[in-house]
Amino acid sequence: GRGRRGAMSAFVCCAPGALARRGCGLCAAEGKVARRAGARRSAVLRAAAAPPPASTSLREAVWEVNRVGRGTEAGRNEDGLKRKVAIVGAGLAALSTAIELLDAGFDVALYEGRPFVGGKVGSWVDAEGNHIEMGLHVFFGCYYNLFDLMAKLGVLDDNFLKKDHRHMFVNLEGVLGELDFRMGPVGAPVNGLKAFFTTEQLPVVDKLANALALGTSPIVRGLVDFDGAMRQIRELDNVSFSEWFLSKGGSRGSIERLWNPIAYALGFLDCDEISARCMLTIFILFAIRSEASKLRMLKGSPDNYLTKPMVEYITSRGGKVNLRRLVREVRYDESSDGTLRATGLKVSTGPESNEIVEADIIVAACDVPGIQKLLPPLFRERHAEFENIYKLTAVPVITVQMRFNGWVTELADPAKAKDLAKAAGIDNLLYSADADYSCFADLALTSPADYYREGEGSLMQVVITPAAPYMGRTDREIVEEMLKQTRALFPSARTLECTWSNVVKLAQSLYREAPGNDPWRPPQRTPVSGFFLAGSYTYQDYIDSMEGAVKSGRLAADAVIAAVRDAAPSS
Repeated sequence: GRGRRGAMSAFVCCAPGALARRGCGLCAAEGKVARRAGARRSAVLRAAAAPPPASTSLREAVWEVNRVGRGTEAGRNEDGLKRKVAIVGAGLAALSTAIELLDAGFDVALYEGRPFVGGKVGSWVDAEGNHIEMGLHVFFGCYYNLFDLMAKLGVLDDNFLKKDHRHMFVNLEGVLGELDFRMGPVGAPVNGLKAFFTTEQLPVVDKLANALALGTSPIVRGLVDFDGAMRQIRELDNVSFSEWFLSKGGSRGSIERLWNPIAYALGFLDCDEISARCMLTIFILFAIRSEASKLRMLKGSPDNYLTKPMVEYITSRGGKVNLRRLVREVRYDESSDGTLRATGLKVSTGPESNEIVEADIIVAACDVPGIQKLLPPLFRERHAEFENIYKLTAVPVITVQMRFNGWVTELADPAKAKDLAKAAGIDNLLYSADADYSCFADLALTSPADYYREGEGSLMQVVITPAAPYMGRTDREIVEEMLKQTRALFPSARTLECTWSNVVKLAQSLYREAPGNDPWRPPQRTPVSGFFLAGSYTYQDYIDSMEGAVKSGRLAADAVIAAVRDAAPSS
């Protein structure tokens, strides 16, 4: 319960120096600390190779779709030949980058060390035909770039299933709470106010404290001045959400029963550890955009319904996706004046064999641990943007799948819960403050194309956060504990048997969005000629997420096209 989660949170280390920063006191939340964070971010951006144009609206940067510069002339060199682009990785950022650069006329090849695409959203099928995932993938309505890309591929309406416009919480003994945004034609911000004032998840005193905190936040300013509100939110990166929320009159009860499960779902950190910027970026979108808080989930597995259409688009346009091809190093030249230029990759072709891939442009579309392994030492020595990446860390996460011989989330009718002839239960994303998994779903209901099996029941997929206390446990121990906690939440599960289970541990997943880390995120265009970065950890005005990954890929593609045009001789 609440005490257990609090105790486990103590096992998760915060970012280096975070505790010292928090020692400045709550009064600094929007004063001295915020000014220091803003100054440090400004210093980093001054050192960046290509900071965002000052004239760019934050409204455009945050929630409008990124339109990559078009025109196939950028993809060809002076001799009319296609410029070669080698992309490291095959996650969403890499796939997004590849699609945009192919459309701009480049010759694109991706190199991925694993046997599947998707990165952290990858999935595969085991020997028994079970689809294995590395996380629970939920798509908020504010995933504007991802949805735009899926619409471009012609699969948005078919592959992404809409869920009821409510965020549901499951408490001990099957007691439900929710944020119900449904108000017919009435949208934001009114439907959000209704959701928070009518939720059963909080008692009245916590609702009032919640209203006080959010009512005095930059979110209110965002209703009339989005850019001004986002500037305030950016400056709150140096404090945790708890510090900010409590300083504004919010209650610890609201954090424990409502906000912690949401924070864990967003960044795998609780409110004491996650940056206020991260949480408030989501809240302001929910407040001003009616669709932002809506949820969709895939029709089936990520491999079939998310990444497969992207790979098909890439290969249909001449791009190449090379799997089991681990990139061992970035190759580069150094000119007499010390200028560095990326020239290619050293790629494995077997346990002890490699090939050299020459390219005009390298895009490293990695996660945090991946890019930290890949960067040449000289890049770090010469340029602060690369050295800053090593100040970022990643959080662990564990995904557990459990198949049952009945319907776990069917709380109203015990007979329906045991009737395998007809699916029953809650078809939506679920949160809990009373289990060591923050968010979960019955994929047999939410994503039936690959997860519903005739004659079988629920496929519960739960995400353990914080995962650090469980990383050393065996798969069997983890499953037994998750079963125990599931039966504590769902009385309906106490008479059901778990017929199959699987555990996937990721020691390093999302980058740790702890206070003070935002300034270390690099831009997509780097000081090394021909070398670019993509990945949701790179700087984009959203959080580390699937949307952040796609957005970063489009920004990287735009940076490539801009660099080519900048280098072209003037006519």
